Amino acid sequence: MAEGDCNDSLAELYTFLDGELTDDKRVEIRQHLDDCSPCLERFDFQAELKAVISQKCREEVPQELRDRIARSLGIEADSDA
Repeated sequence: MAEGDCNDSLAELYTFLDGELTDDKRVEIRQHLDDCSPCLERFDFQAELKAVISQKCREEVPQELRDRIARSLGIEADSDA
């Protein structure tokens, strides 16, 4: 695999993971990943990292923290949020 192909594919990695590429570009990068194990390893790592970050960002903020922030901003906290 040519180094330029790797650089191009890795430069598009996040847009690929986010599903923000055209169908043709997705196919092109997917083919590259299927043929290039070093790029596939980086893709797998980044995909797993993105999943972990997404999971951790879904955790609910404790009500006590929301109340403290609301008090410091001078607004009433929403207990249903």
